[in-house]
Amino acid sequence: MALFGKKQKTETKAVASATVVGGGKRDLSWVLIKPRITEKSTDVGQVRAYVFNVANSANKREIAQAFAQVYKVFPAKVRVTAIRSKVVRNARTGKSGIKPGGKKAYIYLKEGDSINLV
Repeated sequence: MALFGKKQKTETKAVASATVVGGGKRDLSWVLIKPRITEKSTDVGQVRAYVFNVANSANKREIAQAFAQVYKVFPAKVRVTAIRSKVVRNARTGKSGIKPGGKKAYIYLKEGDSINLV
């Protein structure tokens, strides 16, 4: 009677999560979602900082490398903050909904560096 028989373990090979582009560099195009154009982000632009919506799973190092790949400028500093989700109510229908949260990154550049967001 083999109710709880031994199972044979199968070997699985780990698949790399990031694709490799020519030259051995990883493709980090998924990290930067879009620039965050708000009043606060334009005020922060006076100190050579740019604000971007970034992927929730991205860390500071990946954000800096993705920024360098896209804009050809390596940032001096990266600061990341979480955006919490909010409950909003439609004024016309009265129904509630959820505004999704996410993650944003403040990317600071060195003196003399700049980028064009257009």
